[in-house]
Amino acid sequence: MSDPTKTDSGIPSPIAGCSEERLLTSRRAVLGMSAGLFSWAFMPRFAEAASASDDPRLLIVVLRGGMDGINVAIPHGDKHYVSMRGNIAIPKASTIKLDSFFGLHPVMKNFGQFYADGDAAVVHATCTPLRIRSHFDGQDNVENGLPGQIVSNATGWLNRLLTALPAGAPIKSHGAIQVGDAPLILRGAAPVLGWSPTWFDAVEDPTLYMLRTLYRLRDKEMLDILERGLKANNLANKVGGGGDDDVSPVRKAFRGAGRLIAADDGPRIAVLSVGDWDTHADQGAAEGYLANVLAGLDAAIGDFKTAVGNAWGQTVMVLATEFGRTVRVNGDNGTDHGVGTVALLAGGAVNGGKVFADWPGLAPNQLYEDSDLKPTTDLRAVFKGVLKDHLGVPATLLNKTIFPESGNVAPLKNLVRGGGKSSSAIAALPLSATRAEPAIARYRKQHGLAPQI
Repeated sequence: MSDPTKTDSGIPSPIAGCSEERLLTSRRAVLGMSAGLFSWAFMPRFAEAASASDDPRLLIVVLRGGMDGINVAIPHGDKHYVSMRGNIAIPKASTIKLDSFFGLHPVMKNFGQFYADGDAAVVHATCTPLRIRSHFDGQDNVENGLPGQIVSNATGWLNRLLTALPAGAPIKSHGAIQVGDAPLILRGAAPVLGWSPTWFDAVEDPTLYMLRTLYRLRDKEMLDILERGLKANNLANKVGGGGDDDVSPVRKAFRGAGRLIAADDGPRIAVLSVGDWDTHADQGAAEGYLANVLAGLDAAIGDFKTAVGNAWGQTVMVLATEFGRTVRVNGDNGTDHGVGTVALLAGGAVNGGKVFADWPGLAPNQLYEDSDLKPTTDLRAVFKGVLKDHLGVPATLLNKTIFPESGNVAPLKNLVRGGGKSSSAIAALPLSATRAEPAIARYRKQHGLAPQI
């Protein structure tokens, strides 16, 4: 198991001061180990690839730990930025210009080039509807898509999408894949693929023969899962590239995701996670801990574009985190759990070169609870905008099933090139039922009680 006090690149991690994040890291390491033993657990039937102009790909990246959006897309147009940020303020001259108000962290050269090419965008001052600064609950809310509720054993919003889509929908036929850990966002009734870059050698005879024999005699259902997993593994081997031995696990994961969703018979939706954003101490400015983690992410994003190849033009990547950081610096030259932050989008289908922001301001009297960047855009609006305009998901499905009780959260417009993709093929067919809200949650809501923790 990996050391939760160090990042993938081996540098000390500020999560040493956050017991909740250490628990999350340890839990994810166990889940990732389990997911990687037999690399693909489920194999949906793949349909023939659609035409290139109507074959969208979607990558969701969960940035776990609470990324400091203020020092990723820096609001130099706000006169309070430098005074509030103190010794972690990033000089304007060193940033990559986004527009007259915002600049990008200088290590994000790949993302900055995508932005200049019109293939990347930033949504600033965004957050989930649940604003309690808890890693556990914040990450769950990113992934379960619920309206600010703490609900155990919830389904994930991407799995609810796959469950509800009609059988003939191309996205459902191709399926989705988790890369690495088993995330909540894909938990639910619809089967999904699981793939993880791993150090394990391939399982071969006689071990494989003995496993097949054991399952054939004792567990026919497990035998069926194993056979489908082995069959699916052929696709992983077919698209697997070489030359990945000397790069970080994060870069391997992005490369694998790109190759898989680019394959004609591969999945069209992928989800992966990137940790190490909990910058309680020694955060740094243009250099330092945050810069190191951002540089690793930026390299992985560049790898993804190379790996996805010609499918880049049909791809949208959304990078989202559970919350932001405090506006003011703490006594350890870091930032603590906050609220408002950024979401990043990249891909050839992104309507890029823009920062989408209703900027709330950094003056002391403009902060959320006298501490944080005030969120002005619900993160669900970002996801809904991508699903509506990139995948053609109708409003009724978005508002009631994928993101329950979200009719008052309008999809963010113009995130995708040629937004307004026709959703008639989806809307015309019956939608599958999804699991209802737990009775205890409904009872508490009806009686004005606080959510169960």
